[in-house]
Amino acid sequence: MRTFTAVIEKCPDTGLFVGFVPGFPGAHTQAASLDEMKDNLKEVVEMLLEDGEPKLESEFIGTQTVMVA
Repeated sequence: MRTFTAVIEKCPDTGLFVGFVPGFPGAHTQAASLDEMKDNLKEVVEMLLEDGEPKLESEFIGTQTVMVA
């Protein structure tokens, strides 16, 4: 079993959830609910892995809070 970290955002214009795996080309999707988005992203990653081991372009490290005046 493989584990990938996904970033999830909500589009203010469409209300859709958008998910992507940082550094994994093509690993992105959108959906109306978080559950649907998670299922869609899992399906996309599984399909991409059928083509072989991906060459990840970056590695997700984390998030930071930036304060400005």
